[in-house]
Amino acid sequence: MEIESRVMDLAKQLEPYIIERRRDFHMYPETRFEEVRTSSIVEEELKKLGYKVLRTAETGIIGILNDGTDGKTVALRADMDALPIQEENDVPYKSRIPGKMHACGHDAHTAMLLGAARILAELKEKLKGTVKLIFQPGEEGGAGAKRIVEEGHIDDVNAIFGIHVWGHLPSGTIATKEGPIMASSDGFIIRIKGKGGHAASPHLTNDPTAPATDIYNALQKIVSRSVNPLSPIVITTPMIEASHGYNVIPDSVEIKGTLRTFDSKLRAKVIEKIEKIVQQYSAAWDCEGSLELFRIPYPPTINTPELAKFVMKTARELGPTTKAEMTMGAEDFAFYLQKVPGAFIFLGIRNEEKGIIYPHHHPRFDVDEGVLWKGSALYSLLAYKYLKGDK
Repeated sequence: MEIESRVMDLAKQLEPYIIERRRDFHMYPETRFEEVRTSSIVEEELKKLGYKVLRTAETGIIGILNDGTDGKTVALRADMDALPIQEENDVPYKSRIPGKMHACGHDAHTAMLLGAARILAELKEKLKGTVKLIFQPGEEGGAGAKRIVEEGHIDDVNAIFGIHVWGHLPSGTIATKEGPIMASSDGFIIRIKGKGGHAASPHLTNDPTAPATDIYNALQKIVSRSVNPLSPIVITTPMIEASHGYNVIPDSVEIKGTLRTFDSKLRAKVIEKIEKIVQQYSAAWDCEGSLELFRIPYPPTINTPELAKFVMKTARELGPTTKAEMTMGAEDFAFYLQKVPGAFIFLGIRNEEKGIIYPHHHPRFDVDEGVLWKGSALYSLLAYKYLKGDK
């Protein structure tokens, strides 16, 4: 327990540094693949600590700490990108960049991993292998993880761990689970092309709104009639664009939505079903229909059972733990887990007494900074214990 106590002591001592770094990143948010300032700070910090530094995925940074042996390699990941949101918090560290905000906690992730970088540098002589710190760009819709995988940076990695601050958990609680923890995510556009005209003469048109309404309703019947009720799935279509006039039948209609599930085979089946629905309903009303997936699809995030158990065992040394609930939110950490074993972890930051109650991606989202040291400590303990073989 000597090393474990030392890690926790170091993490607590580093708390002012972790908070300072987090607030700096929060004041100067950078959206996906624009993380130039953030990555430059990370690079400078890692070089000071003696890490070998590599550039990846345009604005990503990888820090490598090696004890000189041929032991295993463990990776720790933090995402760095912000969101195109105007912050509404009235705090000293409020975003100074108009229209951009760290509304998902990636500033905290980056700061926690920098804290871990310092701790692990202190423990270098005790490490039995190699640690890779992945400071990743472009998680928010940019699939930065996919690019890092494609560039080969985790080909030699034996296990990977990532932590996400989580507004659905009480501050300081650590959670994960075996198997699926976050859903896949697809964005889709359905286009229906007909022939427009005056609303008083619908018989002279091929009205695309007729198949559009049928398609809209049929998508929900996929969930209720084509999918096992025990298999979670969400199909949501919040955007429908048609005519801009009350008496004008449009030439075309667009329906935009998202598909979420935890099962890759089910995802493929449902996409095929949506395609059939679009084609058949469109043809029935003498229109042309098409389906397009318009963003890089994120696969489901599926934890390795053995390593999820390892995380929970390790996390109990830091305070309360609980089994994570599956969420229909998506994460590109899934791309790493398709390649190597690992686990994705939630660190609770909800604190009602401090008014930290707003959900992720909300303009008043904030984190309870008093628990960020736990993230640094957990990152460090996972790396140390994994390389030591304490699974």
